[in-house]
Amino acid sequence: MASSSSALLLCLLFISLATTTGHSYSSSNEAFLQCLHLHTKTSTKNLSKLLHTPNTTSYSSILLFSLVNTRFNTSSTPKPLLIFTPTHESHIQASVICSKSHGLSLRVRSGGHDYEGLSSRSQDHQPFIILDLTNVNSVTVDVDLATAWVQAGATLGDVYYQVANKSATLGFPAGVCPSVGVGGHISGGGMGTMVRKYGLAADNVLDVRLVDVHGRILDKDSMGEDLFWAIRGGGAASFGVVLSWKLRLVPVPSTVTVFTITKKAEDGAIELINKWQYIADKLPEELYIEVVIQTVANGSGGGVEALFNCLFLGKSSQLLQGQVDPENFFRNEQSIPPLLI
Repeated sequence: MASSSSALLLCLLFISLATTTGHSYSSSNEAFLQCLHLHTKTSTKNLSKLLHTPNTTSYSSILLFSLVNTRFNTSSTPKPLLIFTPTHESHIQASVICSKSHGLSLRVRSGGHDYEGLSSRSQDHQPFIILDLTNVNSVTVDVDLATAWVQAGATLGDVYYQVANKSATLGFPAGVCPSVGVGGHISGGGMGTMVRKYGLAADNVLDVRLVDVHGRILDKDSMGEDLFWAIRGGGAASFGVVLSWKLRLVPVPSTVTVFTITKKAEDGAIELINKWQYIADKLPEELYIEVVIQTVANGSGGGVEALFNCLFLGKSSQLLQGQVDPENFFRNEQSIPPLLI
C-alpha cells in the first residue's frame, strides 16, 4: 500500500512540475510578444504568427531548415525558447530591445551556414532565441551607380540573380554557394572566386544599416570608423544585427570562362600542385585557381585526386600559351571543357 501511495505521489509531483513549467514557458512567450508589440513601429496585427515555439507545428521545420551541421540536432543540444522570423526592420529592432530586457541571448541567423552551429544553439546553456532573417531578403540594384542595397536575409544566389537580371556586365565578388546568407558571409570577410581582382566581399561594402545593443539603427557615419571596420570581417553578430549592406558592384566581361581540371596522383597531380604554388600569384588578377584535394571512392579506383577549379574573367582563347598562360599551365586549349564556357 505504501508503495502504491509513493508512486501516486511521484506521478502527481511530475504532473505539477510539467504544468508549472509549461505555464512559465507560455508566460515568458506572452511577455516577449507583448514587448514586441510595444516596440514595433509597423502594424502588429500578425506579429504572433512570426513567433514559433516548441508548441507550434512550424518550430522544428524552421529550426532545422538551414542547420548545416546535424551534430547540433541532438536531444542534448540546447534549443531556443522561440524562433522569431521578422518581416520588417522594426521587428528586428524590437527583438533586440526585448531580448535584452527579458535576459535572453539572441542568436542571429541569416543563411545558417555556420558549421559550429553558433546561429542555432547556445554554448553556455543560457535561455536564447533565434532571430531568423530569412524573410528580410530584398535586393535593390542601381545599375547607373553600380551599387546594390541587400538585406541581411538574402542569399548569395538572390544577389547574383538580381544583379544578372539588371546587367550582364556587373557582378559582386563573393562565394560560390548560392544558399549562403549575405549577413554572415560578408561580416566574416566573404571569400570568392574574384578575390584576386576585387578583394573580399567585405572590401566592397560601401555602407551598412545595423541595430546596436540599445536598439538604435546606425549607418556607416553614425557608427564610426572602428565599428564599420570591425563588422566587415570580424563577425557582425558580436556587435549588433545587420539589417542591410550597401555593396559596390564590379565590372565583369559579358563572357567568362569557368572550368575544372581533375588529376589523380598517378596522372601528375602532385607535380601540378607544386607548380601551381609557384605560379598562382604571378598569373593575371583576372585568373583564379583553387585546388581541392580529396580522396577518391573505392568504386572509382580509390586514391587521391586534385581538382583545379578555375574562373577566368575573359574568353578561353586568352588562356593560350604566350598570353595569359606563359607557363603553359593549362597544357593546351583542349584542357578547357568548351561546354562550361
